[in-house]
Amino acid sequence: MVRSVANLTRRDGEEFLALAPKVPVQTSVQMFPLDQANLALSQLRSGKIEGAAVLSVIHS
Repeated sequence: MVRSVANLTRRDGEEFLALAPKVPVQTSVQMFPLDQANLALSQLRSGKIEGAAVLSVIHS
């Protein structure tokens, strides 16, 4: 089971979106096919991923 919790209000989001263009926000995403979900979780737990791990259900 994969869970994600964000304790943000709508106002928090609005304030962040207003601030984001003024600050050099940089994102880092590493994609994993769905069948590698366990690998993604393992790498997240061990600190090998900086940013977000995203599971893809679309085959390219």
